Amino acid sequence: MGVESSCDETGIGFVRDGVLLGESLASSIEEHVRFGGVVPEIAARAHVQAMVPTMRTALDDAGLAWHEVGAVAVTAGPGLATALHVGVAAAKAAALALGVPLYGVHHLAGHAAADTLVHGPLPERSIVLIVSGGHTSLLAVDDLVRTPIRHLSDTLDDAAGEAFDKVARLLGLPYPGGPSVDLAARSGDRDAVRFTRPLTGSRDPALGFSFSGLKSAVARYLAAPRDPGISTEDVAASFQEAVADTVTRKAVLACQLEGVDTLVIVGGVAANSRIRALAEERCAAAGIELRVPPPRLCTDNGAMIAAIGDLLVREGARPSSSSIGARSSVPLELARIGE
Repeated sequence: MGVESSCDETGIGFVRDGVLLGESLASSIEEHVRFGGVVPEIAARAHVQAMVPTMRTALDDAGLAWHEVGAVAVTAGPGLATALHVGVAAAKAAALALGVPLYGVHHLAGHAAADTLVHGPLPERSIVLIVSGGHTSLLAVDDLVRTPIRHLSDTLDDAAGEAFDKVARLLGLPYPGGPSVDLAARSGDRDAVRFTRPLTGSRDPALGFSFSGLKSAVARYLAAPRDPGISTEDVAASFQEAVADTVTRKAVLACQLEGVDTLVIVGGVAANSRIRALAEERCAAAGIELRVPPPRLCTDNGAMIAAIGDLLVREGARPSSSSIGARSSVPLELARIGE
């Protein structure tokens, strides 16, 4: 059983031998819309209210009874501290009551593991691009649970998902920004405004990410006198193109520099239609296999945490101790988070 509560989604999933048996997801997103972002205290309260009903729904979806649960995995970090504490407490209680092992796992490793539920085990070597609300990273992955994960780059400031939320607010589009910008961009001209591609200069780190400046460029453009023929949809499409162009170009380059022929793209922003389309186009041209989970497995969910827990169980990894706590900030080095 996987338990996810790092932000505003209460997710429960059940995985056995790499097969997703069932899952359930409860979102508190509607409670955060009026604030234009996630409020930690509201998210935590929603997790408390949704946790047990979501567990029961996921059990029913999987056709399982409680006594058939053989281990519990939970997101121990990173994420909102108040939200993480709810999930960790619930997972500890379930593991103790059932007398089964408990595994505290890294949220980002769960995102990477989500792809295995659709496309099977990862190859011996792959590049994983994580694009989400809080993270934009390029990772060199040999094995998700046996070997350390090597960071090729991490964003220097805003993550791609943060930039989508901030630009959506600038454009007067509803929260969450990712889906709103994607929807608006579909009827816009992505060549209407040529926004700068972040960290693509000759002196910039080849694989580096930074999106704060791009957000500021959109803000400056909107504040200045502009062509009345350029619509909100055009600006959304142009901004989205700058993000998609940047992340897919650097992801393909990472594969080439590392001599790897498989690219995996995961995280909430991996559900973006333009990123998916451009990644497919560029990977095909470069002879790289592209693996992207379906959108429902890109956003936070319990299935991905169950997937990484299942891999740890099958590998015979040592369970976490009952003293494990939530960690709002923890680097991704191994899938299992130590005590």
